[in-house]
Amino acid sequence: MTTRAGLVFAAAAAAAVLAGCTGTPAPPASTPPASTTVPAPATQAPTARPGQSATDAATEPRLVRQLELELDTPWATVFLPDGTAVISERDSALLKSVKDGRASTIGEVPGVVPGGEGGLLGLAVSPGFATDRYLYAYFTAATDNRIARIPLTAAPDGRLTAGTPEVIFSGISKASTHNGGRIRFGPDGMLYVGTGDSQRRDQPQDPEALGGKILRLTPDGSPAPGNPFGNNPVYSLGHRNVQGLAWDREGRLWASEFGPTVDDELNLITPGGNYGWPDVTGAPGRSPFIDAKVVWPDTAESSPSGLEIVGTTAYLGALRGQRLWTVKLDGESAGQPVSYFTREHGRLRDVALAPTGELWVLSNGQNPDFALIVDPAG
Repeated sequence: MTTRAGLVFAAAAAAAVLAGCTGTPAPPASTPPASTTVPAPATQAPTARPGQSATDAATEPRLVRQLELELDTPWATVFLPDGTAVISERDSALLKSVKDGRASTIGEVPGVVPGGEGGLLGLAVSPGFATDRYLYAYFTAATDNRIARIPLTAAPDGRLTAGTPEVIFSGISKASTHNGGRIRFGPDGMLYVGTGDSQRRDQPQDPEALGGKILRLTPDGSPAPGNPFGNNPVYSLGHRNVQGLAWDREGRLWASEFGPTVDDELNLITPGGNYGWPDVTGAPGRSPFIDAKVVWPDTAESSPSGLEIVGTTAYLGALRGQRLWTVKLDGESAGQPVSYFTREHGRLRDVALAPTGELWVLSNGQNPDFALIVDPAG
């Protein structure tokens, strides 16, 4: 498989442990060519920056408002067809609905065993929600990470209640860190699942193991037809800890991923692709591994979590970096990342596009947490 040089930026990596994502660093990867290094990203400014047109400045993301939702470590936001937001809380195992700026508890997911980075994690809304009323949830249980679908019922006044979960997929290895957790239905109607290596470095390169992968499932939890390894849920391998999944307007899948103490990544995902962990990180140009399209050598600047794509721009929430990153996409290439709201709102966990066209960005660790409502076009 042909590798593609990723876009690398910023200075040399800081030798700091990645907060919220620990683990043993990979063996040193070869140094990328100097031609792939670009200057450190600029930060938000109210007017056009040097070399930036007024048009570009006018399309910067703009904070519209902050919703004080009194959340406890929220992990994911999804939207129902009527525009209601549903948010998962990692440690409490609660599902919260948000309508008209107010949060209400709709249920606690049974069987969730929080700890470290584990707990109630990613959410996805069934493509057939209008008829099946299913909300999908990825969560850490006593022995593994698993996926359940949960029926939501609505009272006459619109209040939601979560029903009894049905586990449709299990056996994803768990640990105190590197549990993955992002799930999302793709344009093909299949459920894509980002997993972590759960501190088991032998798993990512093993196509028979579930850790360190992106999985592709049918809505009932079976391996999706057409997967690259036959009757196997694995879609791509060689991942450390996948945190975000999103498709561009041409239907290409992109994923954000935590590095160890170096090399956070934004990857363009191909079926059967091997992204190198734990043998390489970033974009060393080493066959047969696929280079990341964007590499943050200093994980203090990023720890990219939730990912959303609007038009030709990717938006990534940064945990340790405490900012919102934007990356312009051009086909299979990615431009230089630019940061916004740097250290203004704390750790940013998820980024989700609402039916209104606004982005919801979840804070983490602010005690209590909130949602930032952002106009992506400024």
